Amino acid sequence: MHTVVQLPENCPLLVVIVNYKTASLSINCLRSLQPEIQSLLGTRVVVVDNASGDDSVQRIEAAIAAEGWQNWAAVLPSNYNGGYAYGNNLAIRPALQSSTPPPYVLLLNPDTIVRPGAIRALVNFMEQHPDVGIAGSSFEEADGSDWSTAFRFPTILSELESGLRLGIVSKLLEKWAVVRRMTNQQCQVDWLPGASMMIRRSVFEAIGLMDEGYFLYYEETDFCLQAKRAGWSCWYVPESRVMHIAGQSTGVTVRNVKPKRQPQYVFDSRRRYFVKNYGLVYAALADAAFLAGFGLWRLRRVIQRKPDLDPPKMLQDSIQNSVFLRGGLSSQS
Repeated sequence: MHTVVQLPENCPLLVVIVNYKTASLSINCLRSLQPEIQSLLGTRVVVVDNASGDDSVQRIEAAIAAEGWQNWAAVLPSNYNGGYAYGNNLAIRPALQSSTPPPYVLLLNPDTIVRPGAIRALVNFMEQHPDVGIAGSSFEEADGSDWSTAFRFPTILSELESGLRLGIVSKLLEKWAVVRRMTNQQCQVDWLPGASMMIRRSVFEAIGLMDEGYFLYYEETDFCLQAKRAGWSCWYVPESRVMHIAGQSTGVTVRNVKPKRQPQYVFDSRRRYFVKNYGLVYAALADAAFLAGFGLWRLRRVIQRKPDLDPPKMLQDSIQNSVFLRGGLSSQS
């Protein structure tokens, strides 16, 4: 029988790691957390296994027992893979309903290694800024190179820019581009990667849990937008440093290799985000902006003989998954 971590009184932090067929990475992540746990006594870590269907649960539980981590870590197996938001909510919901809910929840990817002091830095920042609802880490590649990135909310103009990829247009639309290259200064941002995101309990109390209508992607974007609309700000905290190997569960965001064809849930999540938050007309305009820009880019790429680095069938899939052909929200519940 699998045991869920019991939250002690005055638990300062709940860390949630959602695992899907990445047992070795999850174990390495737990190992990197051990020194952080010692500096934040009472912190608890739950590894939610999102119905991996392999030996992930057994391997992670065996590592927890062998390393003596039972006092602060446990595995919560799910018999259903409902996606990223679903997996996180599976651990967060009972914690918030407990008699002593933690003041902070940290979402942490299994493909991360927490650098020394990273978690303490986020907690300290939140303690010093009670008006901040969400704070996130800076990231580095596996080789130690910098990957300090945060994001703006997607808009019609950002969809045009990401599709067209024309220097002069990208320069003109720079302040609307989704990707923000960050400096070593703390900065308020629109949204942060869920790979290392600390959330104040009051945010959950104000807007609820993450939207399980998203299977994967856009759920943290949506969550940060709901938090902003409820009056909570989101900050990038570079003092918190985390190594992140992107895309290990899905292969979608693996960097430095030619991308694979985008899975259906990416398009469903994108459509859900625009329709839910801005309405069908806005979503249609966003689709039109991306398709027009991307179609022109594909033409220019052929004429200028530029390398094809886009996911296979990206234009075809984008058309087929637009609101023009698919309508409104996805059927993901």
